[in-house]
Amino acid sequence: MILTLSRFPSLADSTLGGVVVDGRFVCFTLEDESREVKLAGETRIPAGTYRLALRTVGRMHEKYASKFVDHRGMLVLLGVPNFEYVLIHIGNTDRDSAGCILVGDSAMAHGELGLSTQAYRRLYAQVSTAILAGEPATIEVRDA
Repeated sequence: MILTLSRFPSLADSTLGGVVVDGRFVCFTLEDESREVKLAGETRIPAGTYRLALRTVGRMHEKYASKFVDHRGMLVLLGVPNFEYVLIHIGNTDRDSAGCILVGDSAMAHGELGLSTQAYRRLYAQVSTAILAGEPATIEVRDA
């Protein structure tokens, strides 16, 4: 399974984008803004291709496991230079992200997502099923 995240130009505090899975648009994304020098919790990850896996430990996993009966681990990007535990998760503004990728079904020009939970559930179902079936899953993050 191949996910492609195409970013729009960075806003002052955030970056909007869109995710395509195997050639089909799935949802919008929101990340922190681009920075020359990483500021912890305030900087988006670098463009590149990363393997996806399921993370079954940590506070976010516990929260989502209690919220969703079909939750089998957080979607995590592996091998991101200078970042740890980059997750794909629910959120509406850059305040909900600390370097992670938020997803939603609508995006506002000022840098906010809507309908995040339904977008997450749909994307999560596709990606987690593929990972659990042993299918390689990657995300290619592209800058505008």
